[in-house]
Amino acid sequence: MRDSPTQGPAGPADTAGGSGGMSRRRFLRAVGVSGGAGVMLATMGALDLAVTSDASHAGFSPPSPADFSLTGRAAGSVVILGGGVAGLAAAYELGKAGWNCTVLEAQNRIGGRSLTVRGGDEHVDLDGHRQRVGYSEGQYFNAGPARIAQWMVTMDYCRELGVPLEVFANHNADAYIFREENGMKPGQPVRRRAAQSDVYGYVSELLAKATNQGALDQAMTPQDKEKLLAFLRDFGNVGNRISGTQARDWRYLGGSQRGYTAWPGAAGVPFSRALPVPPLSQVFASEVGQELTFNVDFKHDHLMFQPVGGMDAIPLALAARVGPGRIKLGCLVTGVTDGPDRVAVTYREPDGREQRMESDYCIATLPPNLMARVPHNLGPAVQSGLTTFRPTSAGKIGLEYRSRWWETQDRIYGGITETDMDITRIWYPSHGFHSQRGVVVGYYNTDEKADAYAALRPGEREARALAQGMKVHGPKYRTELLTSFSVAWTRVPHVEGAWMDIPKDIDDPVFAPLVNGAGRVYFAGDWLSHVVSWQHGSLTSVRKVVSALHRREVSI
Repeated sequence: MRDSPTQGPAGPADTAGGSGGMSRRRFLRAVGVSGGAGVMLATMGALDLAVTSDASHAGFSPPSPADFSLTGRAAGSVVILGGGVAGLAAAYELGKAGWNCTVLEAQNRIGGRSLTVRGGDEHVDLDGHRQRVGYSEGQYFNAGPARIAQWMVTMDYCRELGVPLEVFANHNADAYIFREENGMKPGQPVRRRAAQSDVYGYVSELLAKATNQGALDQAMTPQDKEKLLAFLRDFGNVGNRISGTQARDWRYLGGSQRGYTAWPGAAGVPFSRALPVPPLSQVFASEVGQELTFNVDFKHDHLMFQPVGGMDAIPLALAARVGPGRIKLGCLVTGVTDGPDRVAVTYREPDGREQRMESDYCIATLPPNLMARVPHNLGPAVQSGLTTFRPTSAGKIGLEYRSRWWETQDRIYGGITETDMDITRIWYPSHGFHSQRGVVVGYYNTDEKADAYAALRPGEREARALAQGMKVHGPKYRTELLTSFSVAWTRVPHVEGAWMDIPKDIDDPVFAPLVNGAGRVYFAGDWLSHVVSWQHGSLTSVRKVVSALHRREVSI
């Protein structure tokens, strides 16, 4: 569900001073607009207004054979459409209670969008572009999901399934920001730490000056102002009050947090800080602050995780628990017919033969844009819900390099460089440190930028990505390249989209037939969650459906 502003009566923490003054709420909102969420939350902390979260996942009790023993019934059968994370998780959870599950997957592999690419793999897109992956042994590229936040239920499944994890460096202060449209020159990117220091420093300077000059007297008590000024001195590395001259009060002059051009070392050996500090107007004109706010929402923490060896470790572990005999690959669903007592699913085998399977229930985890094409008798309300979703474009390229120059020359170990070019961002690997080679994500873009790359041949995508990446990293970005693999998710067969755009809130009545199920047919996937595009969304959606289906059968 998208966040929406709430309004209500102002409480004691919302107002200070007279009715004509600025409320604390308006004051904090203004801070957030100028400095981002991080500055606003830090300011709240200085005023003892920060809140903590004790949120946790909704309880989930997996189905159990004991649930049937009290009724004298046995578990029934379920046909599951789609062998991605949602479909495999549904079969896994229902299998705990003895349900007879069959997973039908149109591709010749499991995992859906959870795709990890390795040397020797071959992929053909809807345009007929064939790529045979040439990565070296041990190298891989997560072409789909690549990171997991600590709060996500995906972490619980990794624990339960025995999938080992390692840290994913989502934020790295030594990565770069490059905004060409705002005047940055090729070969002159800004370190994230310097950009953050400058933005936070100048926002702190302006806020301190406004506080000291009485502009916030009606919004804050004298005690509030003293707390805030003390906080800003450290947070923004600004100076103190200098009597007799307002221009020199609370000035931001940079500091060690901006980084160094020559690192500190042995005694007697000179070092130099990253200077000069650009003027305030240049910092805000460059709009580097926009890049600081990306990946800092609830889903993108500083510390995230990834499965060791590739994200496909999760679907592989689920499939191992489900059992290979219950997963049918290369089977394209051609029809779903719901009946009073059974569900009939027709599908096409890899050799072209048409097959029909009947079961007690069906769980459809296909992307809604694909499920909408499957003939069914579930009614116009279901079809209307399916067609309300719109697939989102996203693309990635994995560039394997003969050396890990980003570590040896740029001193970057993991993290993400943000740009305003159509590559959008560059990811550095969070594993294999100090090994000989590595795979860099040369672009991860969405929407129109992803569409532009999807229209190109793989070789053209590589050339375009290299030309832009060289503006950040110089000639080595091209000369050290060994090979590449790119994916355009709208052009992947049996997927045709990275994730779903939902023009309405997922709790809108138009989606009720999908959320609640239609007859003996249920639906599950990240697209039926409040966390679209994440495996967490798929897994929580599956838990809800599994609970509803199992409870329905047990209560008969």
